[in-house]
This record gives sequence, structure tokens and C-alpha cells, in this order.
Amino acid sequence: MTQDSKQWEPAPPPGPTTSSSASAEPSQPPSSPSPTPQEAEFDSTQDDFDYCSHLVRQFDRDRYLSAQFAPKGLRGALLGLYAFNVELGLIRENVTDPHFGEMRLQWWRDTVSQIYRAEPSDNPVARALSDAVMVGRLSKEGLLNMIEARTFDLYDDPMPTMNDLEGYLGETSSATILMASLVLTHGEESACAEAAGYAGIAYGLTGLMRSLAHHITQGQCYFPEDVLTRWELTPQTLKDGRDALPLMVRSLCTHVSKRQQEARMRLSTVPTQAIPAFLPTRLVDLYLPKIRAAGPKLIQQTPEVAQFRRQWHMLRCAMREDY
Repeated sequence: MTQDSKQWEPAPPPGPTTSSSASAEPSQPPSSPSPTPQEAEFDSTQDDFDYCSHLVRQFDRDRYLSAQFAPKGLRGALLGLYAFNVELGLIRENVTDPHFGEMRLQWWRDTVSQIYRAEPSDNPVARALSDAVMVGRLSKEGLLNMIEARTFDLYDDPMPTMNDLEGYLGETSSATILMASLVLTHGEESACAEAAGYAGIAYGLTGLMRSLAHHITQGQCYFPEDVLTRWELTPQTLKDGRDALPLMVRSLCTHVSKRQQEARMRLSTVPTQAIPAFLPTRLVDLYLPKIRAAGPKLIQQTPEVAQFRRQWHMLRCAMREDY
């Protein structure tokens, strides 16, 4: 997570790392020559595909539904990337102590390094992620940044500022969209980065608002301190802020709409093949009215949209190439 005071700017597409502290290992998959689209089609076993598909379907239904719009030969790699994102997001809930979470994150760092050394793995998600790395020519640095950002999830500290929150969403939600775009375009450098940056913030912040009730039970608070202070709230008083909470949520919904509009202004340069990567972000249009209508009940329930409505909305957007 970026801890600075600068305004968030979308990151460029993943490329070779230039950090002086980076590993000497290659930041691109060790494939020479680069695979053709036909050679890069899904290589994992059916068991790996089924495992990742079930995991994403259970814990990230929006992306699971959107993956069905991807070419069949790329779904395995795409679901491998999404399953990796799910695994990172579930670490907090699967450990009883932050130190165990840190150990799990380190295991994923080591596993990503193994992928770029072309070493086999016993983990089905790691094997499917390896396919995503090959197909999309994903950068090692981008994956490691996703892991590093998830360190915040392990602790109960609130996000300091909105810039910090957008930095976190940029390394997680936006990065997932961008990497999915690279998988779908076989690693072609494109103008997806800025659109993915803004769309990821809009979709990620919407998800955090929808998950408020769950995060409260976990003792977590992703809402930035500067936003809470503006509405005279704290992480501890969120449950009691019946009047201030809806006002704060409305202001965050306005911020989401702004980021969504900024994303749409940049979508004209996104290649058609990358449409499935952006389809989940179009569900923001369905979620925001539900969030606003929930009011103070947001601390007790998760605003939901029926699955058939989500499927129909994504289908309509895909057919119109309106994403």
C-alpha cells in the first residue's frame, strides 16, 4: 500500500521491475521464445480448473460470472488469477493471529518466486496462476505488490487517508482488473492501465461499503481516518453513528461515481478482448442505489443484488461493448 500524501495516479501496465531492492530473478516468466496465443491456452489440469472455479464461484461471484464471457481457452488462466486474489483476501479470516497471516503471505511470495523460476508447485491455485503468468506475461513485481498490500488486512488499524485507501485498492482491485486484461489480450501492452486504475477504485470501494457489517464483526475498518473525522466518527463509533453514517456513505458513493466516470472516459482505448475484465465494475451501477437505500442498516446487512440481474446487466454491457 502506498503510504504517501500524493494524489493517486493509475499505475502503468506491469513491466520489468526497476527497484534496486528487487530480486535478480526475471520479472517476466521464463519462457523463450514467448508463447503464441495457441500455445498459451490453458495448461492446468482439469482438477486445478475445477478447484479455482469453485473457489472463485464461492467467494467472488461477480468475477466468476464475468469469466464466463471470456474465451473458453483462457478461462482457466483467468480463474487462476482470480483464485489467487481470493486466497489473499481470505487470509485474515483463516488465521487466528496476524503473525500466522504474515507467514501465509510470505508463503505466497515464495510461491510467486518459484513460478518465475519455473519450479513446480503442489498448490492448485499456484499452478493455475502460473498459467495466468504465462498467458498474460504478468510481471512478478505486480503480483508481489498485491501480496504486500494485503498485509493491511491482517491488522485492525484504520486506513489513514483516502489517498492511502486508493493506493491499497490500486494494488489489489485495480491490479486484478489490469492483470485480467493482460491475460485476455495475451500480454499485449494496451491502454488498459488508467481505466483499470479508476475502475478498480470504484469497484473496490463499493465492495468495502457493502462489506461494512462483516468488517465490523471482524474489528476491521477500511474507511479512512480523514473521512471518519469529517463526519465525527471513529472506527469504534461506527456502529452508533446512525445519523452520520448514512451521510458519510452518501459522500463515499459520490466519490465512487466520480471514479467510475473517470474510468469510462478512458474505456474507448480498451481492446474488445479485455471486456470480461471490466464487466464486474459495471455492477457498481446496481450496487450503489442499494447501498444508499440501506442507510444505518448498512452496519447490519450486506446490500445484495439478485444474481440474475447481475448476469443480465453484464450480458447487456458485453453485447453493447458498453463496459
